[in-house]
Amino acid sequence: MSLSTLKKAIVFVIAIVSIFNHNISQAQTARKYNVLFIAVDDMNDWIGPFGGYKGIITPNLDKLAKSGVRFEKAYCSAPACNPSRASLLTGVRPATSGVYHNDQPWRPVLKDAVTLPQYFTANGYEVEAGGKIYHNSYNDDASWPIYHGVPKDPEPASTPVNGKSNFDWSPVNVKDEDMGDYKTVSKGIDFLERNHDKPFFLAIGFTRPHLPWYVPQKYFDLYPLDKITLPPVTKNDLSDVPAAGVKIAKPEGDHKFIVESDQWKKAIQGYLASNTFADGQIGRLVDALNKSKYKDNTIIVLFGDHGWHLGEKEHWRKFALWEEATRVPFIIIAPGITKANTAVNRTVSLMDIYPTLIDLCKLPAKSGLEGNSIVPLLKNPESSWNHPSVTTHGLGNHSVRNERYRYIVYEDGAEELYDHDTDPQEWKNLANDPKYASVKKELIVFLPKINAPNAPRHKGGGKE
Repeated sequence: MSLSTLKKAIVFVIAIVSIFNHNISQAQTARKYNVLFIAVDDMNDWIGPFGGYKGIITPNLDKLAKSGVRFEKAYCSAPACNPSRASLLTGVRPATSGVYHNDQPWRPVLKDAVTLPQYFTANGYEVEAGGKIYHNSYNDDASWPIYHGVPKDPEPASTPVNGKSNFDWSPVNVKDEDMGDYKTVSKGIDFLERNHDKPFFLAIGFTRPHLPWYVPQKYFDLYPLDKITLPPVTKNDLSDVPAAGVKIAKPEGDHKFIVESDQWKKAIQGYLASNTFADGQIGRLVDALNKSKYKDNTIIVLFGDHGWHLGEKEHWRKFALWEEATRVPFIIIAPGITKANTAVNRTVSLMDIYPTLIDLCKLPAKSGLEGNSIVPLLKNPESSWNHPSVTTHGLGNHSVRNERYRYIVYEDGAEELYDHDTDPQEWKNLANDPKYASVKKELIVFLPKINAPNAPRHKGGGKE
């Protein structure tokens, strides 16, 4: 073989190897998971997949749940927007940071925290977001290379219409396209229709069903008032609740107003309408993913940031430690890992999202995260699991939820204990019954060992 021929052969081999390595690199990139991260504000367990309200219309969430894994016992770390979102996105619990309420900026006390989107950016992901991911007052610029903000929603000409302040509900004479969530989803759809050279982390945050419940008339029309049913309640439900719990419930506030102004069914109508509106926008987003070339290698994680009361325990809104304020919708689809229409009955926490996504995407392990990877449960819902979910509302007030019991301990030492096998509505407080001393002893070990002092509060930052 001549030298010239040999050189040509070498060049040819190098070219083939280069092409081969390039194809391997492309294949590796194609196999690397993308993440579609969907946060929904104030959505409780009333939606179809979780069965909280018979007759609610949420076809897109129903379909999404049937496509993956739904967690029947998922709970927030705090029953308020700011501490819930800050904790799940930093991996640091409210009791560790001191961020307990909506008016406490989290970044000043967590200066060095590497947030979930920051971690994905640092590990080579293209990161973009739109809508409400953090609490609106304290969005974190450091988390987002590209962030599209929270569009404003249309309102009735004169407010409040039926309620008081932003605790209000009414149809608005607008199209879906005029709503903020529609505009946010459109940004997400634009992203999914583009070509991306790197794996991506796309976060889309929905405002509805957050107050005020102003959505187009057609959604209210789906729920005639004469068909509305009230949640199960019992007379004198707060009679066996300690003073600290009654103070949180504020029965003389929203609930008294609702009952005296005969707004209970109208308020429920507004909440249901807002959930169905949100469901439609979630459907638009997921449909866009399913039509894209990213369908088969994109993880979907959808969650509500906390629950919501609509009169249970004579309480409205979140801001409490009972089941309705703390239980959240939580759905994960991970191609090649999760099986369709799977239910997990282990107790999990929104704190588990950060370590789970790291695990699923095979990113380097990160120390300091106070949740647990739930990948074992995604693979096998019956896996052994001893991680009760802990929810904190204010300094020293905690709830521990395992698969059967809820145990609440307030800062002053007062207690509540509920057996969900016999009392799913949490109507009978068993904390003072000696028969349950061993149950309390078992659960108390999961209370936070640290109760950080309150982070500095910011006047005007507490808006829901």
